[in-house]
Amino acid sequence: MSVGLPGTADVSGPPALSPLPVGFAQREHSDDGAGQRRPVLVWRFAEPARMISSAVLGGGLARGEWVVNAEVTHDYRRDDPAGHLGDIVAELGLPVGAGAGLMTAADVRRMCGAIDGGVRCDATVGLAYPTWAAAPDGLAPLAARWRPGTVNLVCLLPVWLSDAALVNAVVTATEAKSQALLEAGVPGTGTASDAIVVCCPDGPAERWPGVEYCGPRSPWGARLARAVHAAVAEGTARYAARWSQPST
Repeated sequence: MSVGLPGTADVSGPPALSPLPVGFAQREHSDDGAGQRRPVLVWRFAEPARMISSAVLGGGLARGEWVVNAEVTHDYRRDDPAGHLGDIVAELGLPVGAGAGLMTAADVRRMCGAIDGGVRCDATVGLAYPTWAAAPDGLAPLAARWRPGTVNLVCLLPVWLSDAALVNAVVTATEAKSQALLEAGVPGTGTASDAIVVCCPDGPAERWPGVEYCGPRSPWGARLARAVHAAVAEGTARYAARWSQPST
């Protein structure tokens, strides 16, 4: 499955660039933690990309060829998620150790995406247990029953980012995510298991415009913030609509 995403308006800053070249597909893996088949989203780059992520597999600063976001069972109880993701990556035929792997119990087929001036964000949104980042010790999750959780963000920028700008991009994207949740009335800044991957071209510098800052008022940070906000806002609205329906 391929996805074409509409762009949002960009009224200022440097000229818009084409999004980072990447292939996208929805596939399946054979073990969701309970032995059932589930969908998995796969991004494959035309060329290796620079990445920063909080991913359970391949997290940190890295150079990668792919990102995966695998759906798992709602009552996932395996204590080796990195190993499990490694098995999923091998099953998909992707180069082992060459990318970042995310997991979620949210329905990944409901992924929402947005593009702003060449910056793209794909978001899977599950809000079973929203929580405040600065919460008292021992605060119990606010939920009457289990629902699939986690907000996973895959952000793609078409410009080369310095290490500091990559870190800045994570902060900007997280702020935009929390803004979208607060505007939707979600009682928290996210969930305790949210994850993010930020990707950009990997040199040489003469091939790509260089960026040293990616805060929300910088040209590229502003585009990133708007793309994340739009994707998370749509995903939150879809999640709320789905779970507000009476059970049958």
